Amino acid sequence: MRKGKEMVRHARGAALFLLACFASAARAATAIPDGLLPNGNFEEAPARSQLDGTRVTGRYAIPRWEVSGFVEYIGSGQKQGDMLLPVPEGAYAVRLGNEASIRQQVTNLAPRARYSITFSAARTCAQAERLNVTVDPESDVLPVQTVYTSSGWDSYSWAFEARRSAVTLVVHNPGADDDAACGPLLDAFAIKTLQPPRRTKNNMLKNGDFEEGPYIFRNTPWGVLVPPMDEDDYSPLSPWMVLSSTKSVKYLDAAHYAVPRGARAVELVAGAEAALVQDVGTVPGRPYRLEFSAGDAGDGCAGSLGVQAYAARGSVKVPYESEGKGGFERGVLEFTAIANRTRVVLVSTAYTVKGDGTLCGPVVDDVSLVRTRAHAARRLLL
Repeated sequence: MRKGKEMVRHARGAALFLLACFASAARAATAIPDGLLPNGNFEEAPARSQLDGTRVTGRYAIPRWEVSGFVEYIGSGQKQGDMLLPVPEGAYAVRLGNEASIRQQVTNLAPRARYSITFSAARTCAQAERLNVTVDPESDVLPVQTVYTSSGWDSYSWAFEARRSAVTLVVHNPGADDDAACGPLLDAFAIKTLQPPRRTKNNMLKNGDFEEGPYIFRNTPWGVLVPPMDEDDYSPLSPWMVLSSTKSVKYLDAAHYAVPRGARAVELVAGAEAALVQDVGTVPGRPYRLEFSAGDAGDGCAGSLGVQAYAARGSVKVPYESEGKGGFERGVLEFTAIANRTRVVLVSTAYTVKGDGTLCGPVVDDVSLVRTRAHAARRLLL
């Protein structure tokens, strides 16, 4: 009898295990894939009857999207006066005029998982353009007035935590320009599931190699900007934060840039106006060692590309003379913790401009923090 009960119990356990496996497989099969959102590059066009010139007249005219306000459907090579309006992905993009917005429902998300949105934006005729990006209840205003590429297009990233399996992504232009049609061009919306960063036995910092970050388009050789954010927001480079008022850092891939290690790195393109920071738990009075790589991205950014690092009361400057062809130096900062939390800060020491007039700066990568044994060695000597 006992043997029969044990067989039944094992059978039930096996059945529950199989059900769990099937449920997990079903979730994986329905999870949203990394890459373009449905019609994320706006190549599915509105019907001609839904357009008045370039202006979109129907609320649901652009397939997969809902629009409100003054929204234009722009073709590649179209002109506005003497200004040519390029399109980075395919043949079409949209432009948001004053108080205009586009929105799309994003489905097949895992509640409590974190995601990053990458999209391309270009200024047109307004001077201080901004974009309000929202997935309820989270919302941030991204400054787009600084242009970091010679083409005029930059890719931006933004992150959120899904509260439900279906959410609505809203991108709104809060501008109030004299010309209602003035506003940023938008194109190429993509999504990526962010994996929770973890510490390793050799590094107290999470994501110190920057391998986990926002989606980068294969055919856009200008990286992805990680804009400034409030400290309570979710970072596309989690748990790294960008502290600034209006400036960004640039997330790079090894396919288009010189990366010190691995497949990803960060370029500090805004001088001292944007700091890359991470908070980490420490023990007051204990010694630590911070190491990092500082160099150039091989993108023609030449000159003095120094990086300053701060932690507790310590700081170190790593000078680097760049020829714009790639390369790096290792920086080391040894310090003693003064609190239960220590903020690690990396910032460029100067503003640098490439020959085409665009901002650039030093590349940082392979950042590690370890506790050292200085105190123990001192006790042994005594």
